[in-house]
Amino acid sequence: MTEAEIDAAVAADPDWAEFETVDWSQAEVVAPPRKQAISIRLDQDLIDYFKAQGPGYQRRINAVLRSYVKQRKAVERG
Repeated sequence: MTEAEIDAAVAADPDWAEFETVDWSQAEVVAPPRKQAISIRLDQDLIDYFKAQGPGYQRRINAVLRSYVKQRKAVERG
């Protein structure tokens, strides 16, 4: 595709409309924090549930644990 064809395709894409006015000139690449590999024992029904949701089940388990920690910290701060 030419540059003009790409610009036309972007302009015609309705999903792009909300990003049209974003100033990307100051955007920074942020690497996610490194994960540490550990061994953990979980109940089989929990593993089955998360795996049934499709690829990325470990990432979803991490997100659930992160949410729990965030809520507990908020309670502890009062």
